[in-house]
Amino acid sequence: MVSVEIPAAAKGQRSPSPKVTPKARLAAIRRAQVWVPTKVASMDLKAGPAGPDAFAPNELVTCQYRDKAMTGATPKFTCVIGQDDELKVKYGAENGEVYGEVAATRLLWALGFPADRMYAVRVACQGCSSDPHTNKRETKNQVIFDPAAIERKMKGTAMEISSDSGWAWPELDEVQEAAGGAPRAHRDALKLLAVFLQHTDNKPAQQRLVCVSDEEGEGGDCEEPWMMVQDLGLTFGHANLFNRAMVGSVNFEQWSQAPVWKEAAGCIGDLAPSQSGSLDNPRIGEAGRKFLADLLVQLSDQQLHDLFETARFSQRRTASVRAATTEQWVDAFKKKRDQIVNRTCPS
Repeated sequence: MVSVEIPAAAKGQRSPSPKVTPKARLAAIRRAQVWVPTKVASMDLKAGPAGPDAFAPNELVTCQYRDKAMTGATPKFTCVIGQDDELKVKYGAENGEVYGEVAATRLLWALGFPADRMYAVRVACQGCSSDPHTNKRETKNQVIFDPAAIERKMKGTAMEISSDSGWAWPELDEVQEAAGGAPRAHRDALKLLAVFLQHTDNKPAQQRLVCVSDEEGEGGDCEEPWMMVQDLGLTFGHANLFNRAMVGSVNFEQWSQAPVWKEAAGCIGDLAPSQSGSLDNPRIGEAGRKFLADLLVQLSDQQLHDLFETARFSQRRTASVRAATTEQWVDAFKKKRDQIVNRTCPS
Protein backbone atom coordinates (compact mmCIF):
# COMPACT_ATOMS: atom_id res chain seq x y z
CA MET A 1 0.00 0.00 0.00
CA VAL A 2 1.54 3.26 -1.15
CA SER A 3 1.01 6.46 0.82
CA VAL A 4 -0.57 9.23 -1.27
CA GLU A 5 -1.05 12.83 -0.22
CA ILE A 6 -4.61 14.04 0.02
CA PRO A 7 -5.05 16.95 -2.42
CA ALA A 8 -4.47 20.19 -0.52
CA ALA A 9 -5.66 23.69 -1.10
CA ALA A 10 -3.49 26.32 -2.70
CA LYS A 11 -3.67 30.01 -3.48
CA GLY A 12 -5.52 30.68 -6.67
CA GLN A 13 -7.37 27.38 -6.56
CA ARG A 14 -10.07 26.95 -9.14
CA SER A 15 -13.43 28.60 -8.69
CA PRO A 16 -16.52 26.41 -8.38
CA SER A 17 -17.55 24.98 -11.74
CA PRO A 18 -20.88 25.58 -13.43
CA LYS A 19 -23.60 23.29 -12.12
CA VAL A 20 -23.28 19.69 -13.32
CA THR A 21 -26.07 17.50 -14.61
CA PRO A 22 -27.59 14.85 -12.34
CA LYS A 23 -26.19 12.21 -14.69
CA ALA A 24 -22.62 13.54 -14.42
CA ARG A 25 -22.95 13.85 -10.66
CA LEU A 26 -24.14 10.26 -10.29
CA ALA A 27 -21.30 9.05 -12.51
CA ALA A 28 -18.82 10.84 -10.24
CA ILE A 29 -20.37 9.40 -7.08
CA ARG A 30 -20.15 5.88 -8.45
CA ARG A 31 -16.38 6.27 -8.87
CA ALA A 32 -15.71 8.45 -5.83
CA GLN A 33 -13.06 7.80 -3.20
CA VAL A 34 -13.32 8.63 0.51
CA TRP A 35 -9.94 7.53 1.88
CA VAL A 36 -6.26 7.49 0.95
CA PRO A 37 -3.40 5.79 2.87
CA THR A 38 -1.37 7.95 5.26
CA LYS A 39 1.41 7.11 7.69
CA VAL A 40 -0.89 7.59 10.66
CA ALA A 41 1.70 7.06 13.39
CA SER A 42 3.98 9.79 12.01
CA MET A 43 1.37 12.46 11.24
CA ASP A 44 2.14 15.72 13.07
CA LEU A 45 -1.16 16.64 14.70
CA LYS A 46 0.31 19.75 16.26
CA ALA A 47 1.58 21.36 13.05
CA GLY A 48 -1.20 19.91 10.90
CA PRO A 49 -1.21 19.86 7.10
CA ALA A 50 1.86 21.57 5.69
CA GLY A 51 1.97 23.95 2.74
CA PRO A 52 2.95 27.47 1.70
CA ASP A 53 -0.42 28.74 2.93
CA ALA A 54 -0.38 26.91 6.28
CA PHE A 55 -0.35 28.67 9.66
CA ALA A 56 1.53 27.71 12.80
CA PRO A 57 -0.43 26.93 15.97
CA ASN A 58 -1.51 30.17 17.68
CA GLU A 59 0.14 32.30 14.96
CA LEU A 60 -0.93 35.94 14.81
CA VAL A 61 -2.34 36.46 11.32
CA THR A 62 -2.84 40.05 10.11
CA CYS A 63 -5.40 40.68 7.38
CA GLN A 64 -7.75 43.29 5.91
CA TYR A 65 -11.49 42.97 6.47
CA ARG A 66 -13.63 42.26 3.40
CA ASP A 67 -17.40 42.67 3.55
CA LYS A 68 -18.69 39.47 2.00
CA ALA A 69 -21.96 37.61 2.44
CA MET A 70 -21.50 34.38 4.39
CA THR A 71 -23.94 31.58 5.12
CA GLY A 72 -24.77 30.03 8.48
CA ALA A 73 -25.27 31.31 12.00
CA THR A 74 -21.73 30.68 13.27
CA PRO A 75 -19.68 33.84 13.97
CA LYS A 76 -17.36 34.24 11.01
CA PHE A 77 -16.01 36.84 8.60
CA THR A 78 -13.84 37.21 5.51
CA CYS A 79 -10.51 39.00 5.42
CA VAL A 80 -7.65 39.20 2.94
CA ILE A 81 -3.88 38.92 3.07
CA GLY A 82 -2.37 41.01 0.27
CA GLN A 83 -4.58 41.34 -2.78
CA ASP A 84 -6.09 37.91 -3.30
CA ASP A 85 -5.42 35.53 -0.41
CA GLU A 86 -8.94 35.45 1.00
CA LEU A 87 -9.46 33.87 4.42
CA LYS A 88 -12.57 32.48 6.08
CA VAL A 89 -12.25 33.14 9.81
CA LYS A 90 -14.37 31.61 12.57
CA TYR A 91 -14.02 33.34 15.92
CA GLY A 92 -15.29 33.65 19.48
CA ALA A 93 -14.38 32.03 22.80
CA GLU A 94 -17.92 30.67 23.15
CA ASN A 95 -18.06 29.40 19.57
CA GLY A 96 -17.50 25.65 19.81
CA GLU A 97 -16.71 25.40 16.09
CA VAL A 98 -13.47 27.36 16.61
CA TYR A 99 -12.19 24.39 18.59
CA GLY A 100 -14.13 21.44 17.20
CA GLU A 101 -13.49 21.96 13.52
CA VAL A 102 -9.73 22.21 14.03
CA ALA A 103 -9.60 18.90 15.88
CA ALA A 104 -12.08 17.03 13.68
CA THR A 105 -10.51 18.02 10.35
CA ARG A 106 -7.04 17.29 11.68
CA LEU A 107 -8.13 13.83 12.85
CA LEU A 108 -9.63 13.02 9.46
CA TRP A 109 -6.47 14.27 7.74
CA ALA A 110 -4.24 12.08 9.90
CA LEU A 111 -6.37 8.98 9.29
CA GLY A 112 -6.56 9.55 5.52
CA PHE A 113 -10.10 10.91 5.05
CA PRO A 114 -10.08 14.15 3.01
CA ALA A 115 -11.11 17.36 4.75
CA ASP A 116 -10.59 21.08 4.52
CA ARG A 117 -7.66 22.33 6.60
CA MET A 118 -8.33 24.32 9.74
CA TYR A 119 -5.67 26.22 11.70
CA ALA A 120 -5.99 27.43 15.30
CA VAL A 121 -4.69 31.00 15.24
CA ARG A 122 -5.16 34.56 16.46
CA VAL A 123 -6.31 37.09 13.88
CA ALA A 124 -5.54 40.82 13.76
CA CYS A 125 -8.22 42.19 11.45
CA GLN A 126 -7.76 45.68 10.06
CA GLY A 127 -11.17 47.26 9.44
CA CYS A 128 -13.23 44.79 11.47
CA SER A 129 -15.86 45.74 13.99
CA SER A 130 -15.68 43.94 17.32
CA ASP A 131 -18.30 41.47 16.03
CA PRO A 132 -18.18 41.43 12.22
CA HIS A 133 -20.68 38.59 11.94
CA THR A 134 -23.47 40.87 13.16
CA ASN A 135 -21.94 44.28 12.49
CA LYS A 136 -20.53 44.23 8.96
CA ARG A 137 -19.66 47.92 8.92
CA GLU A 138 -16.00 48.48 8.05
CA THR A 139 -14.09 50.50 10.64
CA LYS A 140 -10.66 52.12 10.98
CA ASN A 141 -9.78 49.84 13.87
CA GLN A 142 -7.62 46.77 14.16
CA VAL A 143 -9.34 44.10 16.25
CA ILE A 144 -7.65 40.99 17.67
CA PHE A 145 -9.74 37.81 17.55
CA ASP A 146 -8.44 35.18 19.96
CA PRO A 147 -9.31 32.34 19.68
CA ALA A 148 -9.92 32.08 15.96
CA ALA A 149 -9.65 29.44 13.26
CA ILE A 150 -8.80 29.86 9.58
CA GLU A 151 -10.07 27.53 6.89
CA ARG A 152 -8.16 26.45 3.79
CA LYS A 153 -10.26 24.58 1.27
CA MET A 154 -9.21 21.25 -0.16
CA LYS A 155 -8.11 21.61 -3.77
CA GLY A 156 -10.81 20.85 -6.29
CA THR A 157 -14.04 21.93 -7.92
CA ALA A 158 -17.36 21.30 -6.21
CA MET A 159 -19.70 19.20 -8.34
CA GLU A 160 -23.19 20.51 -7.60
CA ILE A 161 -26.56 20.38 -9.30
CA SER A 162 -27.66 23.40 -7.25
CA SER A 163 -26.03 25.72 -4.73
CA ASP A 164 -24.83 23.81 -1.64
CA SER A 165 -26.44 20.59 -2.88
CA GLY A 166 -23.55 18.55 -1.49
CA TRP A 167 -24.30 14.88 -0.92
CA ALA A 168 -26.48 12.98 1.52
CA TRP A 169 -24.98 10.11 3.52
CA PRO A 170 -27.24 7.44 1.92
CA GLU A 171 -25.56 8.32 -1.38
CA LEU A 172 -22.42 6.58 -0.15
CA ASP A 173 -24.31 3.41 -1.03
CA GLU A 174 -24.31 4.55 -4.68
CA VAL A 175 -20.51 4.23 -4.84
CA GLN A 176 -19.53 1.18 -6.88
CA GLU A 177 -16.24 -0.55 -6.18
CA ALA A 178 -16.53 -2.39 -9.50
CA ALA A 179 -16.55 1.00 -11.26
CA GLY A 180 -13.41 2.12 -9.42
CA GLY A 181 -15.12 3.68 -6.40
CA ALA A 182 -14.31 3.27 -2.73
CA PRO A 183 -14.93 -0.18 -1.21
CA ARG A 184 -17.66 -0.58 1.38
CA ALA A 185 -15.09 -0.91 4.18
CA HIS A 186 -13.85 2.64 3.53
CA ARG A 187 -17.39 4.04 3.36
CA ASP A 188 -18.52 2.26 6.52
CA ALA A 189 -15.40 3.50 8.29
CA LEU A 190 -16.32 7.08 7.36
CA LYS A 191 -19.85 6.57 8.71
CA LEU A 192 -18.46 5.11 11.93
CA LEU A 193 -16.03 7.99 12.27
CA ALA A 194 -18.99 10.38 12.00
CA VAL A 195 -20.59 8.48 14.88
CA PHE A 196 -17.36 8.58 16.88
CA LEU A 197 -17.20 12.37 16.46
CA GLN A 198 -20.97 12.77 16.99
CA HIS A 199 -21.22 14.73 13.74
CA THR A 200 -24.72 16.08 14.25
CA ASP A 201 -25.07 18.71 11.50
CA ASN A 202 -24.85 16.22 8.64
CA LYS A 203 -27.27 17.71 6.11
CA PRO A 204 -26.17 17.41 2.44
CA ALA A 205 -24.72 20.95 2.35
CA GLN A 206 -22.14 19.87 4.96
CA GLN A 207 -20.64 17.32 2.57
CA ARG A 208 -18.96 18.13 -0.74
CA LEU A 209 -18.48 16.13 -3.93
CA VAL A 210 -15.15 17.35 -5.29
CA CYS A 211 -13.40 16.85 -8.60
CA VAL A 212 -9.66 17.17 -7.99
CA SER A 213 -8.52 16.22 -11.49
CA ASP A 214 -6.95 18.88 -13.67
CA GLU A 215 -8.34 17.30 -16.82
CA GLU A 216 -11.66 15.77 -17.78
CA GLY A 217 -12.01 12.16 -18.85
CA GLU A 218 -13.97 10.81 -21.77
CA GLY A 219 -17.32 12.50 -22.17
CA GLY A 220 -16.35 15.26 -19.75
CA ASP A 221 -16.44 12.98 -16.70
CA CYS A 222 -14.35 13.85 -13.66
CA GLU A 223 -11.24 11.68 -13.54
CA GLU A 224 -10.78 11.90 -9.77
CA PRO A 225 -13.95 12.45 -7.73
CA TRP A 226 -13.92 12.55 -3.92
CA MET A 227 -16.72 12.56 -1.36
CA MET A 228 -15.67 14.54 1.69
CA VAL A 229 -17.15 16.08 4.84
CA GLN A 230 -16.69 19.84 4.60
CA ASP A 231 -18.10 21.21 7.87
CA LEU A 232 -17.18 19.48 11.11
CA GLY A 233 -17.79 22.29 13.56
CA LEU A 234 -20.59 20.54 15.47
CA THR A 235 -18.56 17.59 16.70
CA PHE A 236 -17.10 16.31 19.99
CA GLY A 237 -20.46 16.78 21.71
CA HIS A 238 -23.70 14.85 21.33
CA ALA A 239 -25.82 14.71 18.17
CA ASN A 240 -29.20 16.32 18.74
CA LEU A 241 -32.41 17.06 16.87
CA PHE A 242 -31.92 20.80 16.44
CA ASN A 243 -28.09 20.82 16.14
CA ARG A 244 -27.76 22.88 19.32
CA ALA A 245 -24.15 24.01 19.56
CA MET A 246 -23.97 23.96 23.35
CA VAL A 247 -24.81 20.25 23.26
CA GLY A 248 -23.21 19.24 19.97
CA SER A 249 -19.97 21.23 19.77
CA VAL A 250 -17.02 20.44 22.06
CA ASN A 251 -18.96 19.50 25.16
CA PHE A 252 -16.86 17.11 27.23
CA GLU A 253 -19.64 15.72 29.38
CA GLN A 254 -21.86 15.07 26.39
CA TRP A 255 -19.16 13.54 24.18
CA SER A 256 -17.48 11.40 26.83
CA GLN A 257 -20.84 9.86 27.79
CA ALA A 258 -22.12 9.29 24.24
CA PRO A 259 -21.77 5.59 23.37
CA VAL A 260 -20.42 4.56 19.99
CA TRP A 261 -22.89 1.69 19.63
CA LYS A 262 -26.67 1.77 19.91
CA GLU A 263 -26.94 -1.57 21.69
CA ALA A 264 -24.83 -3.94 23.79
CA ALA A 265 -24.42 -6.24 20.80
CA GLY A 266 -24.47 -5.67 17.06
CA CYS A 267 -23.05 -2.75 15.12
CA ILE A 268 -25.55 0.04 14.76
CA GLY A 269 -23.81 3.32 15.46
CA ASP A 270 -25.40 5.53 18.11
CA LEU A 271 -25.91 8.83 16.26
CA ALA A 272 -29.18 10.59 17.07
CA PRO A 273 -31.01 12.07 14.07
CA SER A 274 -31.02 15.80 13.51
CA GLN A 275 -33.94 17.63 11.94
CA SER A 276 -31.88 18.61 8.89
CA GLY A 277 -29.55 15.62 8.80
CA SER A 278 -29.08 12.70 6.44
CA LEU A 279 -27.26 10.24 8.74
CA ASP A 280 -28.49 8.59 11.90
CA ASN A 281 -27.81 5.27 13.61
CA PRO A 282 -25.89 3.75 10.64
CA ARG A 283 -25.38 -0.01 10.39
CA ILE A 284 -21.66 -0.82 10.16
CA GLY A 285 -20.14 -3.95 8.63
CA GLU A 286 -17.23 -5.81 10.21
CA ALA A 287 -14.77 -4.79 7.49
CA GLY A 288 -15.53 -1.10 8.07
CA ARG A 289 -15.32 -1.41 11.85
CA LYS A 290 -11.97 -3.17 11.66
CA PHE A 291 -10.68 -0.73 9.06
CA LEU A 292 -11.33 2.28 11.29
CA ALA A 293 -10.12 0.46 14.42
CA ASP A 294 -6.82 -0.35 12.72
CA LEU A 295 -6.35 3.32 11.85
CA LEU A 296 -7.30 4.68 15.28
CA VAL A 297 -4.97 2.38 17.25
CA GLN A 298 -1.98 3.80 15.37
CA LEU A 299 -2.46 7.17 17.07
CA SER A 300 -0.13 7.60 20.04
CA ASP A 301 -0.99 9.31 23.32
CA GLN A 302 1.32 12.15 22.30
CA GLN A 303 -0.52 12.63 19.00
CA LEU A 304 -3.84 12.73 20.83
CA HIS A 305 -2.45 15.22 23.33
CA ASP A 306 -1.22 17.40 20.44
CA LEU A 307 -4.64 17.14 18.75
CA PHE A 308 -6.61 18.48 21.70
CA GLU A 309 -3.95 20.89 22.93
CA THR A 310 -3.51 22.54 19.53
CA ALA A 311 -7.28 22.83 19.07
CA ARG A 312 -7.40 24.48 22.56
CA PHE A 313 -10.11 22.20 23.93
CA SER A 314 -9.18 23.04 27.52
CA GLN A 315 -10.26 26.65 26.82
CA ARG A 316 -13.77 25.63 25.79
CA ARG A 317 -16.10 26.71 28.57
CA THR A 318 -19.36 28.60 28.79
CA ALA A 319 -22.04 29.11 31.42
CA SER A 320 -23.47 25.72 30.44
CA VAL A 321 -20.36 23.85 29.21
CA ARG A 322 -17.88 22.65 31.82
CA ALA A 323 -14.20 22.92 30.95
CA ALA A 324 -12.10 19.75 30.76
CA THR A 325 -8.36 19.29 30.61
CA THR A 326 -6.46 18.03 27.59
CA GLU A 327 -5.71 14.84 29.52
CA GLN A 328 -9.42 14.26 30.15
CA TRP A 329 -10.17 14.63 26.45
CA VAL A 330 -7.38 12.17 25.57
CA ASP A 331 -8.72 9.66 28.09
CA ALA A 332 -12.26 9.99 26.70
CA PHE A 333 -10.95 9.50 23.15
CA LYS A 334 -9.16 6.29 24.12
CA LYS A 335 -12.22 4.89 25.89
CA LYS A 336 -14.41 5.57 22.88
CA ARG A 337 -11.74 4.10 20.59
CA ASP A 338 -11.81 0.94 22.72
CA GLN A 339 -15.53 0.60 22.04
CA ILE A 340 -14.72 0.31 18.33
CA VAL A 341 -11.67 -1.91 18.77
CA ASN A 342 -13.39 -4.37 21.11
CA ARG A 343 -16.56 -4.91 19.07
CA THR A 344 -17.16 -7.57 16.42
CA CYS A 345 -19.76 -6.82 13.77
CA PRO A 346 -21.78 -9.04 11.45
CA SER A 347 -20.26 -9.06 7.98
